Amino acid sequence: MIKANGSQIITKLLELEGIKTVAGIPGGSILPLYDELNRSNIKHVLVRHEQAAGFIAQGMTRSTGKPAVCMATSGPGAMNLLTAIADARCDSVPVVAFTGQVNTSLIGTDAFQEADTFGLSFPITKHSMMVKNALELLEAVPKAFQIAVSGRPGPVLIDVPRDVQTQVVEFEKWPELSKKKSPSVSIKFETPEEELEKNASLMAEVLLNSRHPVLYLGGGCNDEKASAEIKKLLKVIDAAVVTSLMGIGAYPRSASNNFGMVGMHGSYAANKAIHDADAVLALGVRFDDRATGAIAKFCPEAKILHIDIDAAEINKILPSYISIVSDIRKALPVLVKKLEDTKNTPELGECKIARFQWLGELETVFRESESIELGRPEGVSSVNPRAFIKSIPEAAEKAGVHENEIIVTTDVGQHQMWSAQYYPVEHARQFLTSGSLGTMGFGLPVALGAALANPEKRVVCISGDGSIMMNLQEMATLAEQNLNVTVFVFQNGSLGMVRQQQEYLFEKNYSASIFDKVPDFMTLAAGFGIDAVDACADAEWYKKAFTPGPHFVKIDISMAENVLPFVKAGSANIDAIRN
Repeated sequence: MIKANGSQIITKLLELEGIKTVAGIPGGSILPLYDELNRSNIKHVLVRHEQAAGFIAQGMTRSTGKPAVCMATSGPGAMNLLTAIADARCDSVPVVAFTGQVNTSLIGTDAFQEADTFGLSFPITKHSMMVKNALELLEAVPKAFQIAVSGRPGPVLIDVPRDVQTQVVEFEKWPELSKKKSPSVSIKFETPEEELEKNASLMAEVLLNSRHPVLYLGGGCNDEKASAEIKKLLKVIDAAVVTSLMGIGAYPRSASNNFGMVGMHGSYAANKAIHDADAVLALGVRFDDRATGAIAKFCPEAKILHIDIDAAEINKILPSYISIVSDIRKALPVLVKKLEDTKNTPELGECKIARFQWLGELETVFRESESIELGRPEGVSSVNPRAFIKSIPEAAEKAGVHENEIIVTTDVGQHQMWSAQYYPVEHARQFLTSGSLGTMGFGLPVALGAALANPEKRVVCISGDGSIMMNLQEMATLAEQNLNVTVFVFQNGSLGMVRQQQEYLFEKNYSASIFDKVPDFMTLAAGFGIDAVDACADAEWYKKAFTPGPHFVKIDISMAENVLPFVKAGSANIDAIRN
């Protein structure tokens, strides 16, 4: 028989799950677990705010695809963690959070640092549980990891009372952890094999007979295996490619048929492509409002062919002509085979020629719109943020860092959209950003997580002077961990995206969007012990910014810079403001 307490069980199971690093902050209700954690081989990253612990876990997960772990104590600690957990839920990121809770006898008594973590977390997790007995942990912990990664991924939270962490129990053996999904957490309503074959044939027929087919790629495609299947698909079908914000990286941006991101700040070419499509193959994407604009005016003449792992997303926003509920990596090989079986049909030659001509015209439109987007407000002499972001890989190359060795994280705001538009993302899991929840303060701690999980790479965090202040305290964690992270902060003295919307939508009534006092970021970085360089004052900033260890780069930009195109609410994406 094995004798162990709850904390020992959690720690051992984390080791069995392959967890090497966790992030968090200890407190009274989780101290027994921390006592045991310190005896294990698991590295703990002590953050300065629990929200950052959740985002560090996200950075590890988003950059590798493997579930990561964060921890917090009860009450305010757990509540601070919840923003990062909600963000993970919205973007389908599989993290596992452990929170301490007051002793079971004190639950419901308004005890010190007591909060209903289970109740608070229930709507914003894929699954939440409170463990009342240490023996339950033997099933609960493996189940949490299994649920997090199976089907549509998402965060799982386990709330563990302090006395459960110290409770000593006996059991026969440690659970044998299976990497296979159990029936209880398999893909719900998955399309049966026979129906998948039939629907794939129908999709192939539609695509091959379409004059303007478009592949619309979402976050469900943004991993190495799905990306490889997409490339195989595009060898047997001529189609334009557009992405959602979360789909950036699923297909190389340098490809001649990739027209970029659709939506409110999407490229004109991408928005035009999908608007004019007669068939849209939507892969791992959910037609969110920022991507579609006015839904009635989004690909109005297209037959929607929708493949998604989550049945709830099928027909939720737009009705599908044909749909498949499946993992993209499973469904695409079937579709490719159907396309290969019929791709050389002679009567389709005319359609193929028409598609190539259409793609060429769209490429011209894109280049024209790009030159417009690169325009500057008249009389502005500060750095062009679009050109600067676009040049980062080239600058890194000069310093000896190859573009394939770079992972990009962003915060939320104008800099995020400029990064989405102009950073040349070539690989899956290379571009990490907060999509659905749009959480300011995301970029820096996620960069830390990505760097911890990918020590051989250089992580570039692109932020603004509004967002960086949301989790600036993690500069201390960055310095302490001595990670290969370069933080770029664009400073314009405002909440840029808010100010921009006030300019276009509220008659330039700049309410609470312009800072009266701008911090001295160079001094702040130095105070945290991080080398800083002003890119506006030093033309060779890149020589300092990409050497081993953490670095900080400040870039001054004009408050007059706006993110274009910009689609007003209720408008079609193709009716965007472009200059």
